[in-house]
This record gives sequence, C-alpha cells and structure tokens, in this order.
Amino acid sequence: MPYILNMQETLQKVVTFGELMLRLMPEGFGRFIQADKFDAQFGGAEANVAVSLSNFGLNSTYITKLPENPLGQAALNSLRRYGVDTSMIARGGSRLGLYFLEKGASQRGSLCVYDRKGSSFAESNSDDYNWDLIFKDAKWFHVTGVTPALSDGASEITLEACRKAKALGITVSCDLNYRSKLWSIEKARSTMQKLSEYVDVCIANEDDAENVFGIKTKKSDTESGIIDKDAFAETAAALTKKFNFKKVAITLRKSINASENIWSALLYKNGKSYFSRDWDIQIVERVGSGDSFAAGLIYSLLTGKTPQDAVEFASAAACLKHTIEGDFNMVTASEVESLVKSHGTGRVIR
Repeated sequence: MPYILNMQETLQKVVTFGELMLRLMPEGFGRFIQADKFDAQFGGAEANVAVSLSNFGLNSTYITKLPENPLGQAALNSLRRYGVDTSMIARGGSRLGLYFLEKGASQRGSLCVYDRKGSSFAESNSDDYNWDLIFKDAKWFHVTGVTPALSDGASEITLEACRKAKALGITVSCDLNYRSKLWSIEKARSTMQKLSEYVDVCIANEDDAENVFGIKTKKSDTESGIIDKDAFAETAAALTKKFNFKKVAITLRKSINASENIWSALLYKNGKSYFSRDWDIQIVERVGSGDSFAAGLIYSLLTGKTPQDAVEFASAAACLKHTIEGDFNMVTASEVESLVKSHGTGRVIR
C-alpha cells in the first residue's frame, strides 16, 4: 500500500505517460539459452516512476494504452495495487509490449531484448488521450525518451502532451533515457530537441547528453569508469544554456562490474551544482534505478526540499532500488529519509 505522509502531499498530482510492458526473465542469473521457465512481472520507465510516487504518498496518475484482454488487465492491476490512478488508461489494440531481461553478474552485463512493435501503446493515437481531462489539477508531467522512440505516432502524442502541459503551467520533466535498440542517434536528437522546448527539468545519465544532444563530457569515460564530477557539472550547464532548462539532474554511475557500482548524482540549478554522496552498491537489480531517481527528484521538488536535500533524497531512493528485484521501487519516503540520515551499513532493523 502507498505510504501516505500527510494530506498536503497527497494533493500533489503527478501524471506520467509511457508504455507498460510484461517483463519476462530467466530465474536468478540464468541466461536465455538456459531458461525453461521465465519469471513474469510488469514494468516500464514511466510506470516505474508512477509507482514510486504513489509509494511516496503523492497523487500519481499513469497514462498509457493497454489491450482489452486478461494480460492488459493484469498489467493495469499491477499498478492499482500500489495506489496508482489508472482511471484514464486507454484500452484497445492488439497486444501488450514485452521485454526480456537477462540479469548480469560480475563481468557479464545484463541483456535486454524488446518485443514492442505493434503494441497497443505504440499504435495508439491522439484520440485515445483527453489531455484536458488528464491534466486537471496536475502539478507535474513526466515522460522519458523511451516513449517517443516507440513509433512516429507515440512521438507526436508525446510532443502534443508536453505542449499542452506547458500551456497549462504544469512543470514538465523528461528523462532522456536513450535506448539504442529503439531508435538511431539522429532520430533521437531531432525528436528530443523539439521536445526539449517544453521541458523544465531535464534528467540524464552519464551518456545521455552525448548520445542525444552531442554534448560530450570532458575528462570522463564511462567505459573505463572515469567520472569527473566537475566535468559533468559543465555538461549540465551546457544543457541549461542550450535548452533553457530550469534544472538539470545527471546520475553518475561508476561501474566496477555488473555486480558493484558506485552511484551518485548532481542537480544543477541557477548556475550552481549540488552533488549527492557516493553510494557503494552491491547490485540485486539495476533495472528501474534511474526511474527511481527521477521519482525521488520529482517528489523532493514538489514537497519543497532544497536542491541539496532533493539530490540526496533522489540518489538514496535509487540506491535502495538497486537492492530490490523487479522494475518497481518498493520503498516509502520514510525509508529513503532514513537512508539519507544513516551511514548506509544495512544493519538489521529490530
């Protein structure tokens, strides 16, 4: 059940928009070629954000299109159990999008295979979404670069939604979330430049600024694990200058290997950079960690946290997600706050 902090926070309505998929994964750390059974769960970037926000106590509304069949209903129910408002999800189309995940370990990285072509969401159209009704009383709208990558129609709807949210005075955030298996750098750059005109808060990882906008971070090489925080602050400043974002957040992941990462983040606002502490993480599940960061940041900014407190909360929320299997981050705001105030030793709570 969502953790309700107080009535003031529950009045903060956030809308997220994207595709909810069925996730199929071999048991444990098995490879696809070994598997004779798959674990089935649901997930997707914006849905992950919606669940986190509901667990934090906000009024979280998720928008997508699902097929009118038992799989579509199961997907919808996976959100309802966490208190996400699913009342305006469109129904119809022929199929639910799928993705297959092979969990990596040590020097073997995780592997993701998409099966999303022709999904109900990818083939949805503008008539499926009444944005005036959807955005009623909303304070924040969140989307990622995954959504416009799915089809030309999804790209046009995303742009339409961002334009409408901006016109209504709703804060718009976008996680760049470049996925090379979904579209080319050229198409991503062209599309995301148009979208960025309506974005207030840009969220990216170590590679997104270069992949999507061609802004290379100096003195850093994520392949070899070199993370120069000051250089990423310069990247955030360059993004702000180019697109007039109000805030830019960048997550910083130093990969020792697939099982151990050092995680931190920065938030750039009004010419100043705020860095979170470093988290040395032994990874249970990496998928959804960036979405957990985005949710933590949205929650923090909506509830009036300072920039430093906001980046600390968001980074800690993502740290905890690395310890939880599945796409969704099953933590409350109070658990995140406890981690922020602790040494992160993971001692037993008795």
